[in-house]
Amino acid sequence: MFLHTLSGRFLVLTVLFVMLAEVLIFVPSVARFRLDYMTDRLERAQIASLARLAADAIEIELERELLENAGVFNVVLRRDEVRELVLTSDMPSPVAAKFDIRQPAAGALIRDALARLLKPGPEVVRVIGHPVQDAGLLIEVTMPTRPLREAMLDYGLRILVLSAVISAMTATLLFFAVRQLMVKPMRGVVSAMQSYAEAPEDARRIIEPSSRTGEIGEAEAALKSMQTELTSMLRHRERLASLGSAVAKVSHDLRNILTSAQLFADRIEASDDPVVARMLPKLMNSISRAVHLCERTLAFGKAEEPSPALM
Repeated sequence: MFLHTLSGRFLVLTVLFVMLAEVLIFVPSVARFRLDYMTDRLERAQIASLARLAADAIEIELERELLENAGVFNVVLRRDEVRELVLTSDMPSPVAAKFDIRQPAAGALIRDALARLLKPGPEVVRVIGHPVQDAGLLIEVTMPTRPLREAMLDYGLRILVLSAVISAMTATLLFFAVRQLMVKPMRGVVSAMQSYAEAPEDARRIIEPSSRTGEIGEAEAALKSMQTELTSMLRHRERLASLGSAVAKVSHDLRNILTSAQLFADRIEASDDPVVARMLPKLMNSISRAVHLCERTLAFGKAEEPSPALM
């Protein structure tokens, strides 16, 4: 199966690790998006309050339009320790929570973002922050959570889709890179080993190291050295076997000749010639030594299985 190969496993691990990294980035990203969303609502509310502060009184329709454009229900400005309700409208429900984003903590932002994603019901929350351009001590608004949650879900979905695309592209590029740089050279080494195993005596099957550097090149060089040494040993063994066979054959023929000579010498031994009687012991001794030498040579070259021994 494809997943049992090195390329398949590397592809799966790459996708998993990239997705894990994206998940670890996803939660802080959504928390940051929530903070930016509430900051944007504060800025819009501050801009809407300028129209109210520029005039002594505004019409109710205009006030409602300003609040709708800002996406809030109420706007409170604090200047010089004076807290002023600048814009107001009816709220659909009481305030469920209060968030101070003047000095936000990372842990609190992540916790509140996850809590908002897990709460599908609409609520009204109070948000406190700094006015832009030092236009007061603080600005406070009440806003609905439904648009905030919908925006967070839309942002999170786009992040997940982008993460999936990045994971697919990264995994594909790494797959082909690993296949070209690792899998293909390793398959070449395995193929060379299999070819050499079929005929280790054939020097033409010894691997030729490529110009690659690194571990693959070192493995090819080490494999060539091992194959060269093994082929040399096998050839040396083959030559010794051939030499032993030839020596055994010569010894066998020589023993037959010496046996005939020994029989002939036995007949000469019965001669009454004093010269023959004096030279015959030396001749017999030489023939016997030659026969024993041939027998020992034949015994040494004979291949026999060793007798089994009790352990």
